[in-house]
Amino acid sequence: MRGLKTKILGTDPESIDIAEDRKRFSKFLHSLGIPQPESGYATSYEEALDVAARIGYPVLVRPSYVLGGRAMEIVYSAEELKKYMREAVRVSKDKPVLIDKFLDAATEIDVDAVCDGEEVLIGAIMEHIEQAGIHSGDSACVIPPQTLSEDVLKTVREYVRRIALSLRICGLLNVQLAVKDGCVFVLEVNPRASRTIPFVSKATGIPLAKIAAKVMLGKKLRDLIRGLNVKLKDGVWLRDEFEHVSVKEVVLPFPKLRSVNAFLGPEMKSTGEVMGIAPSFEEAFFKAQIAAENPLPASGGNVFISVCDADKNEALCSVAKKLAQAGLKIYATEGTASFLRERGIKVEILKKLHEHSPVNVLDMLLSHDIHLVINTVKDRQSYKDAHVIRRACIDFHIPYITTINAATAAANAILKMKENGGEINVKSLNELLQYHAQHHA
Repeated sequence: MRGLKTKILGTDPESIDIAEDRKRFSKFLHSLGIPQPESGYATSYEEALDVAARIGYPVLVRPSYVLGGRAMEIVYSAEELKKYMREAVRVSKDKPVLIDKFLDAATEIDVDAVCDGEEVLIGAIMEHIEQAGIHSGDSACVIPPQTLSEDVLKTVREYVRRIALSLRICGLLNVQLAVKDGCVFVLEVNPRASRTIPFVSKATGIPLAKIAAKVMLGKKLRDLIRGLNVKLKDGVWLRDEFEHVSVKEVVLPFPKLRSVNAFLGPEMKSTGEVMGIAPSFEEAFFKAQIAAENPLPASGGNVFISVCDADKNEALCSVAKKLAQAGLKIYATEGTASFLRERGIKVEILKKLHEHSPVNVLDMLLSHDIHLVINTVKDRQSYKDAHVIRRACIDFHIPYITTINAATAAANAILKMKENGGEINVKSLNELLQYHAQHHA
């Protein structure tokens, strides 16, 4: 059997290695002049400590050649970093750990594209609803983007084009980026199909997998996109006009795995995806929550809010006001309640779990008197309480939200549904496909 050669279709293995090896990839981006979070490499705890001290905590640590964010973690101190390097990964000279500056409060972006070595087709630019820090596979996202400026979108298109052509991609690639303070950073590039390909294809009507397969067999993009509703913009082919909004939401395994921690982070936990399609973002988000079996209350009820100090801001006030407008009665723990009351929002106080009954939030959850939970955490005591609260929500089928960004989307969706009288317009996927076919003819 020696001497046999295997012909590999599509992207060259050397290009795949550049994208997957964290050290080589960082040098690759630097050569293109594309911004990336400040970073360094380490093969020992001592090296990692030096890099983290230079960059500044918090840092995102991750090994090379992983899928689903495996062993990826946000580290806030030297002690946490030591534990990570000792327990989470096996480090060697051949596979260094990449240490990135964590872009807190950044907006993440996913792009799925096809390249034939000469031209690039962008299937879609997806804006994440949750902020940076949650794995892309666990984050809801929307097509088309709702808050990204045209300057940001232009930069994203340019970076994807330069990366695809410089890596000589032949087939699919996925690019993950983040926007912070107006600057676009590239986080990683996956020279393969991503989990969002089915979502993008359904949302846009562009059969990305079929096109990519033909490109890998030698076909040219320009011949394959004839008849599709795409145009050339900033050097790439794409569809940038939509008559509807599509929201992807994740399906989590927590109801079936009772001992699993119900917290989301850099390591992926979702086991599936669903989507909602509607004329507006609010209705599409509402539908996606129904599909994910996390249905938002459509008319009245009680909402419990408990958030960390970092999330006590104007966004939280806006969420509370909109929920009140939608007819929900607001309950909160003392700190969150005081913050909202100072800003003129009517709130009922509930005791924390460790303050016992009567009446704390768990009592109301057990009696099904809470219909929505908004809970964000940072400190360890709140973390313990949050685990019990989220587990109760899962066990009793009560919708819960764990980020302020998702809470904002939910509040807008609930208010929109009230304004619509609770009406949800439904179309089958076949009707959507027929619509795409008519407009691509």
